[in-house]
Amino acid sequence: MSDVPADADMPEGWAGTTVGEVSTQIQYGYTASASSEVDGPKFLRITDIQDGLVDWKTVPSCKITSDDIAKFALATGDIVFARTGATTGKSYLIRSCPAAVFASYLIRLRPRPPLDPRFLSLFFQTPDYWQLISENVSGNAQPNCNASKLAALPMPLPPLAEQKRIVAKVEKLLARVNAARQRLAKVPALLKRFRQSVLAAACSGKLTEGWRAKSRTPLEHDELPTSWTEQRLADVSLRVTDGTHLPPALAPDGVPFILIGNIVNKRIEWDLIRKWVTRETYEKLTARCKPEMGDVLYTAVGATFGQALAVETDRPFIFQRHIAHIKPNYAKVATGFLVGALNSPAIFAHAQDVAKGAAQPTVTLTDLKEFVIPIPPLAEQHEIVRRVEALLARADRIEKLLATATRRVETLTQTILAQAFRGELVPTEAELARQEGRDYEPASALLDRIRSENVLNRQPASPSPTRRAKAVKQKADEP
Repeated sequence: MSDVPADADMPEGWAGTTVGEVSTQIQYGYTASASSEVDGPKFLRITDIQDGLVDWKTVPSCKITSDDIAKFALATGDIVFARTGATTGKSYLIRSCPAAVFASYLIRLRPRPPLDPRFLSLFFQTPDYWQLISENVSGNAQPNCNASKLAALPMPLPPLAEQKRIVAKVEKLLARVNAARQRLAKVPALLKRFRQSVLAAACSGKLTEGWRAKSRTPLEHDELPTSWTEQRLADVSLRVTDGTHLPPALAPDGVPFILIGNIVNKRIEWDLIRKWVTRETYEKLTARCKPEMGDVLYTAVGATFGQALAVETDRPFIFQRHIAHIKPNYAKVATGFLVGALNSPAIFAHAQDVAKGAAQPTVTLTDLKEFVIPIPPLAEQHEIVRRVEALLARADRIEKLLATATRRVETLTQTILAQAFRGELVPTEAELARQEGRDYEPASALLDRIRSENVLNRQPASPSPTRRAKAVKQKADEP
């Protein structure tokens, strides 16, 4: 474990301490069964703390005696920690709460006055804190942090007035970061709607409305252009089949065997493939379906059904029966246009309507062949594909920028906290005192006060007059 940081390693006026020295009532929670029907205090558990918030209306209650309520009752300013599981070390500051106690998989600590609980709570979000937690948790399969380890964690402590300025500054900055995070979180849904609208416009003729030589007037409602036709998938395909129905003999290497779970976001994730067959097995199975570049695959089963993608590789592979194989008739339909049509909102909604089974929705080959596809002339199909690809590429670029911005926002939170606990975010109390020509109380003096009060609280109480008299009498009666 790291030693308490030396004062020389910290800003002027700061002092090194431990979590235990500036806290009290570091203890495990109450063991009981939670119930929504019990008339008792709220029973806070790890699972009730989500995204740094607690919805007290959904927190269950528990049966508990009045003596135990006094021992485990939560109060404003308390900080609770997850002491086991995937969220080990995650903390939550009780800013307000109804009558409540905390469960046994939580640790509760109470900052010693006059420390600001908000300052202590910020420390438990810093990179340094998480580094200490990762170094000191025990257990590989089920990591955990006990009360002793938590109390022994070293931490820096600034003067009291500086603590309050740090809290105010960090809360102001993190409010801006959270606002940016919320705005960024809305973008994926907007991009999804944009992609859907592009495909919907492509398959209705609106995307190429100005391009068509024969149709210069706006389309009304769901009317297709006069040059378009509606045809069944079977009529514009040379073959509609599916993958192998019997699990093939697997090999340690060879030809990839694609499962439906290897298709993510309308593409084959080759890195996810964990099953292979020999070349001999592959040659035997291709009598049923042999995917080639330009063919279309369609996920027909499960939660991810309804995804169409083009085969864009000449690499040999086979796949399971949950994936449909469509070989387009290039004299009637272009691969890119067919993929876009199958992924369009209208076709996907139809797939949901005809899917069999609730737990495992399945589009049968019979139903898939009957899908009605709007078919424009081939020249217009190619123009639609060109425009769709350009628009979707723009959405992909925005998505990459979004990912970069999201990473920066998350990094910014940690940067702000790290700066705050290095004394770089606000002027130190020592600097302000010199500028204003006044004295100040350094953190070392604050710690001395806390230690003195702690010693006084530990002194045994003086015996009552009655007990003292009894003790004197007992001594007098001794021979």
